[in-house]
Amino acid sequence: MKKIKVMAVFGTRPEAIKMAPLVMELSSRPGIRSICCLTGQHREMLDSVMQIFRLKADYDLNIMEKNQTLSGITTRTITGMDAVIDEARPDLILVHGDTSTTFAGALSAFYHKVPIGHVEAGLRTYDKYSPYPEEMNRTLVGDMADLHFAPTEANAANLRREAVRGEIFVTGNTAIDAMKTTVRKDYRFADDSLNALDFTGKRVIVVTCHRRENYGKPMEQIMHAIREVAASHPDVEVVYPVHPSPTVREYAFGILGGVPGIHLIDPVDVEQMHNLLSRCYMVMTDSGGLQEEAPALGKPVLVLRRETERPEAVAAGTARLAGVERETIVSMADELLDDEGAYAKMAHAVNPYGDGFACRRIAQAIEWHFGLTEKRPDDFRPA
Repeated sequence: MKKIKVMAVFGTRPEAIKMAPLVMELSSRPGIRSICCLTGQHREMLDSVMQIFRLKADYDLNIMEKNQTLSGITTRTITGMDAVIDEARPDLILVHGDTSTTFAGALSAFYHKVPIGHVEAGLRTYDKYSPYPEEMNRTLVGDMADLHFAPTEANAANLRREAVRGEIFVTGNTAIDAMKTTVRKDYRFADDSLNALDFTGKRVIVVTCHRRENYGKPMEQIMHAIREVAASHPDVEVVYPVHPSPTVREYAFGILGGVPGIHLIDPVDVEQMHNLLSRCYMVMTDSGGLQEEAPALGKPVLVLRRETERPEAVAAGTARLAGVERETIVSMADELLDDEGAYAKMAHAVNPYGDGFACRRIAQAIEWHFGLTEKRPDDFRPA
């Protein structure tokens, strides 16, 4: 029997975290030949994820350059994909989410008339500059895709409202699948500063902040809010893995550097981050992935943005939109630190993003689409 060739294209750390378990699932299917193509948009951070999941790329475009631009990432990916697609001749190309790799990978597939599967489809803010450039990336991919793998019913509803072409499947988010292999009770961190943290006597807050739309005054306000929260709660330890962006590091170290109770560390790999989330008290972030991952571990999330394309977490009560104003962020953080009832309400809310079987549903959907099975997978529904 001829195997269906499915090529997963990704190039950033967040994409790799969410695509790795899917690549592994596809590899286990007898009717599918799984092909892995990296763009290398994020080099070192991408490589660490591949090592943790023990994956090897079939193709690597290695496009990363110092001070790379969005147009540079896009053009180098499209040019590099020409030779890869011509050689591999995939039956389906999978892209994930909303990065420049995602958009360029989908556009390359379209140019070669290869069907496109969009993992984590249907997320929207309906503000084309926030998040930037992610909102337009995912919207444009939605217009090109043939198979849409929406994490939630709300994401699927967005796609139906937009009348996209192709089949829509509600699968849950593959990030939840990834944590089944990374979180362990006996885990020991590679970064000894994390092993030294007192997770029982202190309340550890995990912080990430790196989005382009937060550059400038918003990021300054966020940093001052974090500083104030740490100063007003002696039993709090803040752990902030600082993004390598020079702009982000300037704000982080300029405002938070040397402040008691605040630990500014280098970015950590996915295994360390997932285990850090599992042991922390709460999360303050402008990241998309952490809004999905932390609730699965029972950790409240304050979203450091004006809007979110993940409103399900807010509706379910696992996340709150804190915005980018210092006073509001401090007030919401104080409530979770000072009000046990408010904390418990968020910590015990049902995670709307998955049950750990998203990759299975996606693989089954691909098999169904290509006629390898007669049963369409059931849609994911939160418990």
